[in-house]
Amino acid sequence: MAAMPAKGHRVAYPFLLALALAACDHGGPPRIVEPRLTDAPAPRGAALLRHTMLDGQNAERARLGLPPLAWDEDLATAARGYAGEMARTGRFAHAEQPQGPGRQGENLWTGTRAAYRYDEMLGHWLAERRFYVDLPTPGFSTTGRWQDASHYSQIVWRATQRVGCAMVSNRGNDFLACRYLPPGNVVGQTAY
Repeated sequence: MAAMPAKGHRVAYPFLLALALAACDHGGPPRIVEPRLTDAPAPRGAALLRHTMLDGQNAERARLGLPPLAWDEDLATAARGYAGEMARTGRFAHAEQPQGPGRQGENLWTGTRAAYRYDEMLGHWLAERRFYVDLPTPGFSTTGRWQDASHYSQIVWRATQRVGCAMVSNRGNDFLACRYLPPGNVVGQTAY
């Protein structure tokens, strides 16, 4: 496990975020530390999280002419449970889920506790747009690595109708999880 950043610093993933998030099961690249602009903690709260995640993802979907997602409290509960598990164990990896019915789409994010606003967390996923092309899964990344655009593709997956997100923190890190139904990133299909 990487050493925790010094107080007054935050973990930054601007260039490597897609790799870090997509490599959840592989430990990801080393943490990168950059100076924080402020020592004030980022604003928090369930209502702010819901508003930011739903409105931000729907704004991107609207930009592409896709129908909006609806907030789903059952998905938010599932996301909260899994974010809590990551916070307890410190293991940043996608949840083991069954194939077929009952499977949920999942986007994960982690960073230094209270260092990032919700819109910054979502912005890291949306920044994957630069690597995304609307080709069948898994060939939707200009880098040749589907993991570099998989969070973005889940957000803009046309068939996805519902989303629920939650964040849980431990002493050093925030763990954000969003769950989606129906899930995206279906092999052989395009997002939109």
